[in-house]
Parts: sequence; C-alpha cells; structure tokens
Amino acid sequence: MSRLAPAAWRGLLRAALAEDLGRAGDVTTRCFVPRNARLKFRVVSREAADDAGLEIAAAAFKACDPRARVKLLVRDGARVRSGRAVLAVSGGPGLLTAERTALNFLQRLSGVATLTRLFADRVKGTGARILDTRKTLPGWRALDKYAVACGGGLNHRLGLYDAAMVKDNHYGGDLAAGAARLRRDFPKLPLIVECDSPAQVSRALALKPQVLLLDNMRGPRLRREIRRIRALAPRVKIEVSGGVGLKEVRALAKLGPDRISIGRLTHSAPALDLGLDLQ
Repeated sequence: MSRLAPAAWRGLLRAALAEDLGRAGDVTTRCFVPRNARLKFRVVSREAADDAGLEIAAAAFKACDPRARVKLLVRDGARVRSGRAVLAVSGGPGLLTAERTALNFLQRLSGVATLTRLFADRVKGTGARILDTRKTLPGWRALDKYAVACGGGLNHRLGLYDAAMVKDNHYGGDLAAGAARLRRDFPKLPLIVECDSPAQVSRALALKPQVLLLDNMRGPRLRREIRRIRALAPRVKIEVSGGVGLKEVRALAKLGPDRISIGRLTHSAPALDLGLDLQ
C-alpha cells in the first residue's frame, strides 16, 4: 500500500474547512473558550476497525492551529480494537474548530477500509481478491480507493482513462473494431469486457480481453462459465460482480474467479464510530 499523495486531499481539506467556517468562523469556540487555553485530545476508535486517513486528520488540526502537536499512534491500514486511541493532539482552541472536519475524513475513510477488510478476510485462502469500483464519492476517488487498499483490497481502474471496459451499453457497436482501435491507439491499456450471459461471454472471448467480468451471474451458470473460460482462455482474468454481499462472497470466491468487484465498499460503507476525547 503506497502513501496517499497530499495533492489528492489538500484541496478537499481546504474546501471542507471553508464550508464549516463560513464568513464568521467558529463562533462557539471564539465565545466560550479562552484564547490562551491549552487543550489535549485523543481520537479514539469506538469499535474494532481498520484505520485510514490519519494524515488528513492531522493536517486538519494543523490547519486550524499551526502550533498544534500531533502524534499518530497507529498507521493507516492498522487493525485497532475498540477503545484504542489512534491519534493524540495538543494545542489551542483551534483544535475544536478542526474537530468535525478531521473526524469526517477519518470516519469515512476508516469505514471504507473496515468494510473492505471484512470482505477480504472472507475470501482468504480461495485465490480470489476483492476489488473496488468507480462508485466513489465525487472528488474523493483517490481517497476512497486508498482506503480500500488500507483494508486489504485491490483497486480497479481509477477512471475512464487507464483501462477500457466494455459494458452492456457498448454492445451496440462494432466490438472487434473497437478492440482493434484500442490496441492501436492505447496499446498499454488493458481491455475488460463485462458479460451477463453465455452469449456475451462467447463474443467477449473473441476480443481476447485481459479481464472478463461476469456480472450478476450466480449458481450453476456462473460455475459453468468460469470453467468454460478457464478451458478456452486460461490466461484471461475472471472477475465476478453484481450486488455481492458478505454472506455470499466466500461461496462465490470458491467457484474460482480471480477477482470480485464490490461497489458497496465505497458507495455504502458505514462511517466508523470515532470520537475526540478531552484529556
């Protein structure tokens, strides 16, 4: 897992703080907390979790109090138990100004990482890996996908530019001509073809894709198509997708796909329960 580049989140952090402060700023802290107050807090995880976004949370505190002292007590991707402190910070009243913004980033990203870990743990030993999708919060894609990596998942394509993915709405065109154009104009990009029927699998195999995605297939049909693809094109990676839940993911993984992509990792992950506790 690589470090998340600050360029991916600095603008988002500035916008989030500006949204919270408005023109008047933090009127509550200004009126009720002495300017010379010295405060010490810990950010505590109130449930077992995988953390992500700690560097962004630290930057939020520093943005509101440049003299703040921040210590990360765990690393992104670490598994923490309920009640564990993950960050300690000391400084002036600006820490209270940063509280909600810091926790918003940390709660969302840690929620994505934690949900991803649940899925990744379910498929251990099967040979299948858990992938995300492009169903991310607009503007947060790099962050959401980083959180997936923190939870032990893999990233699918980042956008429309780093892989070609033929979906149902593309089937009306000339697929063979499109595949030839892709290999001519973008020879380094992989071709992924989505299929939801045996007939589409046959058409897809003729395109010689790197990845063949079996969407919303289940049971005997899915088993048959995986076996057919393995027999006809053993080098093609097989991906399964379509409403995959925790209860069924291991059974799907045992059928032999290489990858299982899950949209809910980023579009429906619950926020992690975190709190800023005064010491």
